[in-house]
Amino acid sequence: MSSAAPTGAPVHRADLGSPQAPDGALVDVVIACHSPRRPLGRAVASVLEGNAPAACVTVVSHNLDAAELAAVIGPAHRDRVRYLELHDGIPSPAGPFNAGIAQARTPWVSIMGSDDQLCPGAVESWLALARATGAELVIPRLALGEPGATVPTPAVRWTRLLAAALSGSSGTAMRRLGRLDRLGRLARTDLVADRLSYRSAPLGLMSLQALGREGIGALVPGLSVGEDVSFMTQMLSALPTAYDAVGPAYLIGEDAQDRVTYEIRPIDEQLAFLIDLVAQDWFAALGPAQRRAVIVKMVRIHVFGAVHYRDRPEHWSRGERRALAAIIRALHRAAPGYARVLSVAETDLLAACLDPGAPAAELIEASRRRRRHGSLRTLVTPDPVWMLDREAPLRFMAASVLTKALPALLAAVSSVSSPPTVRQTKEVPWSAMPPASSA
Repeated sequence: MSSAAPTGAPVHRADLGSPQAPDGALVDVVIACHSPRRPLGRAVASVLEGNAPAACVTVVSHNLDAAELAAVIGPAHRDRVRYLELHDGIPSPAGPFNAGIAQARTPWVSIMGSDDQLCPGAVESWLALARATGAELVIPRLALGEPGATVPTPAVRWTRLLAAALSGSSGTAMRRLGRLDRLGRLARTDLVADRLSYRSAPLGLMSLQALGREGIGALVPGLSVGEDVSFMTQMLSALPTAYDAVGPAYLIGEDAQDRVTYEIRPIDEQLAFLIDLVAQDWFAALGPAQRRAVIVKMVRIHVFGAVHYRDRPEHWSRGERRALAAIIRALHRAAPGYARVLSVAETDLLAACLDPGAPAAELIEASRRRRRHGSLRTLVTPDPVWMLDREAPLRFMAASVLTKALPALLAAVSSVSSPPTVRQTKEVPWSAMPPASSA
């Protein structure tokens, strides 16, 4: 039996599951879970049915007896999982994910949310792209709830989209033509040119050897929001990276009942991870263009996102306004000049954020105007010189549309040119697995 006393060190549950990685496994998929109410069985099934034998599963039970989680995993999969327990008493996913990564049993490691899923063939697609490109970090195509609902980030160059399509697991024709090596090199991405910093979560394929060689740290312990952003951004800046833009998707679950990401907290707690990131030595060592690219994303996604969810004046005390302004000043110091690529609407919102004396209603209205996508003020920069910068709205939005559209286009072409196939299996398909709450 497990002890619930906080220990801070992961414990292997030898009485549950299978401790050894199966023969042929190259990727240990680490799933952290803190509640049996999560659809953990569905997540595990998506790996073991659709992505074995290349992948195996480690479930890290966080502040919970692992037997409770094993009970919600289907009988066909329960004994094929390795179980770790971490009782650290900290309500942050950083601890269990770090524990799983540190004890990964394979050359590659991947982390996964307990309410998420992998489409069949995703892991093999990542591995194929890694082989073709020499990448040590492969970031997957993300989709919300269903494979066709592609998340259009990162908005990479169109050449990277096409090269990834031809270099991954679907690149058979190009391989026969002897062009795969050239395409593989072209499929490698760049932090600045391919806007990679917009991918915050370290999902996909990570080389354990590369993490050790580059001295890349871990998810930030103790943070309940943004604990993974520094870890991912450091990898994107240091490791050869490829984006599996048209491969089988990593599906982000939308049915969890106890997500904490969107809870409104004090602003300095909500955005503490930004201050932690810009204080790191590796960030200071980046070039000016890299730092600006990272800070533009931080402001657009994290700062403006936090303002958006605080849409009532009572959310904005004087102390909260001062804290928000202090955070933005710290970002200004970290990457001077980043704001010149923002739209007019974004620039107005940034000015409101920096002025604690402006009425809260003005801040809220500036946030609303910024989200009127397609209006002139959201498309143009204050200085026309920066209108066509890769981070400015026009090019960024065009690249986002292409990133979202290409997978759907290729899927449509594939469905027309290929006859349907039926996959034989003795187990229940992972897509038919019910959530744990209804099991």
